[in-house]
Amino acid sequence: MSVHCVSSRISASAAFRLHLSRNASPTCQHRVRNLSNCTPTPLASATSPAWKSHRTSPFQHSTLSSASAWLPTFARSRRRFSTSPISQHGHLDAPKPGEERKVTFIDKEGDSHTFEVADGGNLLDIAQDNDLEMEGACGGSCACSTCHVIVDSDHFDAMEEPEDDENDMLDLAFGLTETSRLGCQIKMSKELDGLVVRLPKMTRNLQASDFESKKPE
Repeated sequence: MSVHCVSSRISASAAFRLHLSRNASPTCQHRVRNLSNCTPTPLASATSPAWKSHRTSPFQHSTLSSASAWLPTFARSRRRFSTSPISQHGHLDAPKPGEERKVTFIDKEGDSHTFEVADGGNLLDIAQDNDLEMEGACGGSCACSTCHVIVDSDHFDAMEEPEDDENDMLDLAFGLTETSRLGCQIKMSKELDGLVVRLPKMTRNLQASDFESKKPE
């Protein structure tokens, strides 16, 4: 390449910079002056340590705080879910002074448990409120036989006659006797003060829904 050609290119480049410096804004002039002094910075390759450190996942950070800083804001601000404990089936009010009713449960091992309760509480709620082993699979809706109890003969005749739904479920009970009743259907009252019931050795977890007729396919 001739000396004349090289000098022509240099002159053209100098003239272009002179044109920009005269007509550009002060900010642009500053950038043009610095352009000639720029030193290109090499890009980090995908295998370089710099690139790998930039792409580190939040699970590879040494501390939880640094991992949290890596995550996007929307991810850190997502709503957190919590669970609350399930309440027990039975919750009973304490009896009023002078209106206490006594009921005794004889458990499967033959041990007696006597409680003072208020009028209106049913035996299923009373048993579960005092941590006795009475299942109540249907939740006290008279749709199973798991709260089956055997009532002492002295109080059995003082109870109201069982309804048809209760009799249907009693037919499914294990160890059915002449004084069998469902605990969820026996409510304490003045007439039942001193009631004694015995829990059967076993229960049969069959519900009314188990016998519903299936629709033809």
